[in-house]
Amino acid sequence: MTNLQVVLAHLGMDHFIPTVLSGGSINQVYLLQNASQSYVLKLTGTDCTQSMLQAEADGLLTIHAAGSIRTPTIYQQDSIGDFAFLLMEYVPSTRHLDASFGTKFGRQLAALHQKTAPQYGYHSPNFIGSLPQPNRFHSSWVDFYISERLLPQWESASASGFFQSSHQRQFDHFTRMLSSLLNEEKPSLLHGDLWNGNYLASITGDPVLIDPAVYFGHREIDLAMSLLFGGFPDSFYEGYREAFPLEKGWQERIPIYQLYYLLVHVNLFGSSYVPSCLDVIRQF
Repeated sequence: MTNLQVVLAHLGMDHFIPTVLSGGSINQVYLLQNASQSYVLKLTGTDCTQSMLQAEADGLLTIHAAGSIRTPTIYQQDSIGDFAFLLMEYVPSTRHLDASFGTKFGRQLAALHQKTAPQYGYHSPNFIGSLPQPNRFHSSWVDFYISERLLPQWESASASGFFQSSHQRQFDHFTRMLSSLLNEEKPSLLHGDLWNGNYLASITGDPVLIDPAVYFGHREIDLAMSLLFGGFPDSFYEGYREAFPLEKGWQERIPIYQLYYLLVHVNLFGSSYVPSCLDVIRQF
């Protein structure tokens, strides 16, 4: 039996018809349907550990518990032997977005960001894509951003030969400057990986967050990721700022926060993202 057949038997869902939604080294995703019901099933792939799906379920449940923005309902997350699965709600969606959707999305993300914690971090490490994301608690945002975000990715990329000693000196100077460049705010509950592939617009008009990399951090980093590759309507940012105004200078800080995601892309996809990383650290 295949892993898919094993899981369907385990769930008592042998009569559901599976259709591949996506597949790769991280996981395989299926739409399961019968005459009246639909679900999404994720299975671990060759590069996906059981802890990745555990972390995904944990993040979705944390966002759901905040009560600010919709996430797919989690029905079951478990392991069978050496692989894991995640069964969750199927959300029919559309990409035909109007201004009212963007406004609603921005306001709901702002409400999520108003859920705060005493420190920056999270109760457990999780993942950014397939890469480990440490979340040890810090009382300072700058310390957290350097220690838990920039350094692990920079060191990994440097060990792989993407950066040289001259780049290291530039990076060290950049990190020393961060205490004067970044502002401190109350730690906000973040999605953590807010690019345009990680939200849905349900056919009923609801924004739905998927595939989070949750932690409590500075809210500007979620907005920075949303701006890195685009795909969010202008009304999203307008709705956000109306609901939760941003501190002066937030736009100048965006590249600093995008550096984390650019380093992640170096480690995931290679050298094509190196020039963008160097452009950021040389700005400051």
